[in-house]
Amino acid sequence: MAPPVSPARTRAHDLAAASAAGRAALGWLHTARFLTTAAQLHQLPPLEVPEIAFVGRSNAGKSTAINTLTQQTQLAYASKKPGRTQHINLFALGRQGAMDAVLADLPGYGYAAVPQADKERWQRVMASYLVTRPNLAGVVMLCDPRHGLKELDEVLLEVIRPRVEQGLKFLVLLTKADKLNRSEQAKALSIARLQVGGGEAMLFSALKRQGVEQAALWLRALVDEAGAGAQDSSIE
Repeated sequence: MAPPVSPARTRAHDLAAASAAGRAALGWLHTARFLTTAAQLHQLPPLEVPEIAFVGRSNAGKSTAINTLTQQTQLAYASKKPGRTQHINLFALGRQGAMDAVLADLPGYGYAAVPQADKERWQRVMASYLVTRPNLAGVVMLCDPRHGLKELDEVLLEVIRPRVEQGLKFLVLLTKADKLNRSEQAKALSIARLQVGGGEAMLFSALKRQGVEQAALWLRALVDEAGAGAQDSSIE
């Protein structure tokens, strides 16, 4: 009879496995490369692979989060004038030149210096994208936990709620978590989890590498699940 495995040894094994999976997920994200940019929805190429959209206010740290997750310093462009970049940028993911998923970097919203007409136009474009993009499999909303979800964030949540109820995956990534102490982080995370009905929330810090592997695992699992679902549909 084999001796019982201690709980400490089991936890160590689980942590090692999780770390290996996290590194593999980050290695996959590192394959990201520019695919195309579009100023209008009709300019986006029709794709069948899972697409994950990154959205957020102009000062939420979206570009930094994308660059951190893909381990590339300039993949996502961080404008010196937040809110001025008004294109949807697509990045292909996949090893050895294959494409098994796409990241979509949507324009930041809510920046005061942008003319109202431009704000409204891009809000309509983004809403239409989130509602109609056929291969959209997940949405990652970037939010500064020091300020919480703002009105436009909540509007976006309402826009995607019907698709979330139909299975669209949704994650709120609380960026700049290093700006908060531990108790403030716990409070911000608790509040965010209450606000994202049907979705998930995580703390994230590019500076401290907090939540980076966790977010990478979430993205990898989403794509794996979407791929499995597509295979099941084809079999039927």
